[in-house]
Amino acid sequence: MKLLSKETMPPINPYIAGIFLGLTLLASFLILGEGLGASGGLARISAFLEGRMFPAHTQATEYFGAWGATPLKYYSVFMLIGVFIGGLFSAVLSRRIKPGVERGKASPLRLRLIFAASGGVLSGFASQLIGGSASDLALSAGAQLLSGSIVFLICVFASGYTTAWLVRRQWND
Repeated sequence: MKLLSKETMPPINPYIAGIFLGLTLLASFLILGEGLGASGGLARISAFLEGRMFPAHTQATEYFGAWGATPLKYYSVFMLIGVFIGGLFSAVLSRRIKPGVERGKASPLRLRLIFAASGGVLSGFASQLIGGSASDLALSAGAQLLSGSIVFLICVFASGYTTAWLVRRQWND
């Protein structure tokens, strides 16, 4: 298999990917003193953008205002940007990037986009309720063997399977 061939490269073995993810998590704890998570970076990017449009309001809010005038100076922001760029780079190199909206034939485009946006909003709201993103709770708290992480993962998988069962007619081709 040539790196620059026109065919797509096979995905990485999930066990090897898991080992790399575990090593990355370990490095994060050792170097930064904190685990992995994405919601902190996204929230700080949101604070930066809101601060550009409404600086007085942003600084006055209890949540965004606590980060001061430079909310982007935080490791999670750089991690989030790096994950995005790294994923994009990997997809381009392996020729797996294909713009479009994945959906079943029975699922209208508008309905699929509504489902995706609703899921994103619910995930963002939930990440604020639990004080971190799903990846932070599953990976970082799971690595510390916190019982809340185990309960969270059980609930995520149960709700995922339930949701898949409820909307499977949208994907059953």
